[in-house]
Amino acid sequence: MFFMKKKAITVQNTEISIRNIEGSDYVCLTDMVKNIENGGSLIEKWLRNKNTIEFLGVWESMYNPNFNSTEFEGIKNEAGSNRFILSTKQWIEKTNSIGIKASAGRYGGTYAHVDIAFEFGSWISPQFKLYLIKEYDRLKAIENNQYNLEWDVKRVLSKANYSLHTDAVKDCVIPQSKKWIKSWEYAEEADFLNLAVFGMTAKEWRDKNPTRAKNGENLRDSASINELLVISNLESLNASMMRDGLSKQERFEKLQAVAQQELIQLSKYDFKKSIKKLTPETYLEKDSLLIESKIK
Repeated sequence: MFFMKKKAITVQNTEISIRNIEGSDYVCLTDMVKNIENGGSLIEKWLRNKNTIEFLGVWESMYNPNFNSTEFEGIKNEAGSNRFILSTKQWIEKTNSIGIKASAGRYGGTYAHVDIAFEFGSWISPQFKLYLIKEYDRLKAIENNQYNLEWDVKRVLSKANYSLHTDAVKDCVIPQSKKWIKSWEYAEEADFLNLAVFGMTAKEWRDKNPTRAKNGENLRDSASINELLVISNLESLNASMMRDGLSKQERFEKLQAVAQQELIQLSKYDFKKSIKKLTPETYLEKDSLLIESKIK
């Protein structure tokens, strides 16, 4: 149900997972209370509150065309009485709710649409709610930063071009008359481009960045937007030159010259696109001018 890329924010030393479900952000209520004593019972206590039921009913009526309003009215009438008990599972099944979702298992938990999560934050404390909103807004600012979005596009493009490049390696470089090691040949040609653009091989990058390498990153995952663009251009160019029968030395000299020229020109056009990626999640923070001043 929740198989998708995980995002997270930290609120008052508590890491809170966020998942995108059908285009909307859902915040983990279970995470929000995990560092609070008896926090596990807070969600059900909140759900039993009459004001909570009324809020959820209004939200579902606005955004859920399949909301079971008949069942909701029965729940609302019972809410607030001493005998009233309601679990998240019961709420979801009885009302066909889309605002709250729950799943079992190691990576499960109770998730709520961000509108509802903010309301639950008030139940924890006004201060917690304000910090939750602040950190969520910061996350969205990073996601919507044009440089972060463009980096993602360029990385996808470079990966697509890489498949064209490996096809050319197989057709033109790998000897067909004897045994060969595919991974070794592909890595050699990939490093051929890495040397032209980054001035180092993938192994040299891993040796210089052991922490990032241990976290699963590679040389191109830390590249700038401009470097990814140039890599994409060179992959197509190198594949074409291989098919034309140019020697490795001829190809390297041409690729290196093109890389240097393109990087210089692209840097003049937009300097911030020449900055290396900061973290696996972020290309540039919102205050990119501060980063630029530090680099200069």
